[in-house]
Amino acid sequence: MASKKSSTQASPMAAAAASLLLGLLLVLPVPAVSSSDAEEAVVSRFREYLRIDTAQPAPDYAAAVAFLRGQAGAAGLEARTLELVAGKPLLLLRWPGRRPSLPSLLLNSHTDVVPGTTRPSPPPSTRHPAASTRCVGMQYLEAIRRLRSAGFIPDRNIYLTFVPDEEIGGHEGIEAFVASKEFKDMNVGLVLDEGLASPGEEYRVFYGERSPWWLTIKAKGAPGHGAKLYDGSAMENLMKSVEAIRRFRTSQFDLVKSGAKAEGDVVSVNFAYLKAGTPTPTGFVMNLQPSEAEIGLDIRLPPSVHTEALEKRLAEEWAPSSRNLTFEFKQKTSVLDNFGKPAVTPADSSNVWWALFEEAVKRAGGKLGKPEIFPASTDARYFRVLGIPAFGFSPMTNTPILLHDHNEFLSKDEYLKGIGIYESIIRTLATLKDSNVDYESRAEL
Repeated sequence: MASKKSSTQASPMAAAAASLLLGLLLVLPVPAVSSSDAEEAVVSRFREYLRIDTAQPAPDYAAAVAFLRGQAGAAGLEARTLELVAGKPLLLLRWPGRRPSLPSLLLNSHTDVVPGTTRPSPPPSTRHPAASTRCVGMQYLEAIRRLRSAGFIPDRNIYLTFVPDEEIGGHEGIEAFVASKEFKDMNVGLVLDEGLASPGEEYRVFYGERSPWWLTIKAKGAPGHGAKLYDGSAMENLMKSVEAIRRFRTSQFDLVKSGAKAEGDVVSVNFAYLKAGTPTPTGFVMNLQPSEAEIGLDIRLPPSVHTEALEKRLAEEWAPSSRNLTFEFKQKTSVLDNFGKPAVTPADSSNVWWALFEEAVKRAGGKLGKPEIFPASTDARYFRVLGIPAFGFSPMTNTPILLHDHNEFLSKDEYLKGIGIYESIIRTLATLKDSNVDYESRAEL
């Protein structure tokens, strides 16, 4: 009688089945994280960044930089924190290229935001007062994560900067940085910075911006009783100027309303404040005409404007000394670069960077609108003044223009789509061959 087989000994059929199963396990891919889970992780990282309070005038830069350094590490990027001004850290990231002698690509964004308001806003899960302002920096990082995961290696060095103080002029942020040795050593050939949302299907791109002139106009005159009529009071002198300025503002605004010009192509003049009167603990003295009155103006000039003509208008019509008026610039930014040319980057076939940028957006399924002048100011102006090409671009279509509004928002789908746009842009621009560009004449690009 044959002995029974041991219960631990597999039959030939069972052994064959186990061998087949093991083979299948070796060749079948490990189940991947679902696309919905991956997208949710991407959005979660963005929301985490948004929760860091970097609103002026007391931004928590340290927390923002610590978070971003963690994201840079996860993306495999080199990181340095520069503190060119005490308490104003600037994060500099690098993705080394195979040909580091090529001019580099710089992706710039800022960490600070404008203060929020006390007005009610929708739930933070769908809206945030800094969503469309801070999206580009995180989209840069997410695009690079994707490219590295796909095995892409750039030809040129790619740098990312997260800079402080953009919302208050950038003087202790990007302006200090572009004057540093660290920046000069980067050999930057092209800069991408923030743009604006587009309510339509076409992405907006900016090749220049208006320059800010901030100034005060002060009027003086003899004080007098509130019931007395006389010529040459401070308020009368100032109101004549206000009327002249208002007429000029209306003429410029009418060009925009009629569609004759875009907002970035006209001179905008807005009243920032009016200061006059004799204060009391409960208000103002109501029966006294003051001896001084003052207004503040925020003027924005497109690169094409004749500044000499505007300065003449200011001296002769808006603040003539004959009416006891004086003016003082608080900020006066030139519309020209350091080479005496309008501070703009060509957005046509004469600029190979532009051709590649346009093609990259198209390849990712997007379409660019007509290149524009940015109506306000960004950090990009500090690069253009050096003759370095810079484009302002935020991949946000079908999104209302709510810059700095209390209910500024960016939809999840647009945010994720924008990452794909940047992925195409970075891949394309990072492989530009030096034989295609005359870098010695880069200042003319």
